[in-house]
Amino acid sequence: MIGDMIAKIRKEKGMTKTELAKITGINIGHLTHIEKGERNPSHKALKNICQALNIPYQQLMYTYDKQLNEDQETYNYVGNIAYDKVLAVDNINSFISCPSSMPSASLAVRINDSYLEPKFSKGDYVFVEFNSPLVTGDIAIVCLNGEVLIRKYSNKEGKISLSVLNKSLPKITVSKKDEFYIIGKVLGK
Repeated sequence: MIGDMIAKIRKEKGMTKTELAKITGINIGHLTHIEKGERNPSHKALKNICQALNIPYQQLMYTYDKQLNEDQETYNYVGNIAYDKVLAVDNINSFISCPSSMPSASLAVRINDSYLEPKFSKGDYVFVEFNSPLVTGDIAIVCLNGEVLIRKYSNKEGKISLSVLNKSLPKITVSKKDEFYIIGKVLGK
C-alpha cells in the first residue's frame, strides 16, 4: 500500500520517477520496486521521499506494512487516503488505557451519538487505527464533505456507502463529486 501511495502522490505532483530518484538519492530501480510494492522503503528513505514530495511523513508511515486486497485495488482505495491532512482535535479530555489487544490503535475517539447502537453506545470510546485498509462491514472514521463521521463502511461494485447500525438514518452513498477521505478503521471499544 505504501508503494501505491508514493506512486499516486508522485504522479499528482507531476514528478517523474527519475526526478524523485535524483532528489532523494534513491536508486531508480529500488524506487521502482518500492512503488510496485515489492519492497518497503527504509524509514530514512521514506522521510526523504516525503520531503521531496512536500508531504507529511507520518501519514504515509501509517500505511507501512499494510496490503490492499483485490477489491481495494480495483476501486482505487488509495485515492481516498488523506495523505496531506491530519485529524484536528478540538478537545482533549485525557489519556485512556489502550488494551494490548489493539496494538495498532492511533487514538481513542468518544462516540457522541447513538447511531452505532447496539455495538457502540453514546459515550463509549473506540480505538482507531489510522489509514488502515477497510473492507465492507468495517466501522470507519471518515471525512465526508468536511464532516467527520463514524459509520459502517461498504464498498460494493465500486460504490461506497456509509450507514448507521440502528437504521435511524438513511444510508449515505458517496459520489465522485464528494470530498471523501478515510481517516481510519475502528478496532473496537
